[in-house]
Amino acid sequence: MAESCLLYYITDRTAFPGDELSRRRRLLEKISEAVRAGVDYIQLREKDLPTRDLESLAREAMSVIRDSAQLRTENRERKTTLLINSRTDVALAVQADGVHLRCDDLSPQEVRTVWQCGAGAPARANSPRDPLIAVSCHSPAEVAQAAASAATFAVFAPVFEKKDARPAGLNLLHEACQTNIPVLALGGITLDNAHACLAAGASGIAAIRLFQENDIAEVAKRLRHS
Repeated sequence: MAESCLLYYITDRTAFPGDELSRRRRLLEKISEAVRAGVDYIQLREKDLPTRDLESLAREAMSVIRDSAQLRTENRERKTTLLINSRTDVALAVQADGVHLRCDDLSPQEVRTVWQCGAGAPARANSPRDPLIAVSCHSPAEVAQAAASAATFAVFAPVFEKKDARPAGLNLLHEACQTNIPVLALGGITLDNAHACLAAGASGIAAIRLFQENDIAEVAKRLRHS
């Protein structure tokens, strides 16, 4: 597999055992682990949290990312960026790198317009002037629309499995990858089937369990150097 394989860790603190404090602590530890392993993107996807709690967690995540970058031993040239799920306001408030949008969410153009205005506010002066924007897509047509709307990259799912959705499969993934933006594969991705996704044209791998339930440094090594 190519060293250029993009890695996208999607968080889910509810999968960790214990009370809320324990889950948050474990999640921040995983974020630190992901940064030190050279993961490219982290999506904070804690959709159940009230705005204030989400913003607080996002600030902690940004702090952890900055601190952990100093401890990285491999892939030192890679920068780990934080995207907030669906909340442009929170992303701006915590000076995150961008947002991850649903396919029926605001368009990337609308987010960029809001971002340019918001990043000019004094409290947000350090926010990136040009946000990273990922879009969840479930068909080649949605990927094409994301590309036309100037998304940074698309996350195509589910490739292999999801409880309430029919797997798209590798053929549709390959079709979705015939666009001018990177497409990351999501949904039932394992170390055994990730190579097939990259062979189908995916620029990288997005996952929750693959990263949260395993040693991230080992996962990154296997995906990029096997």
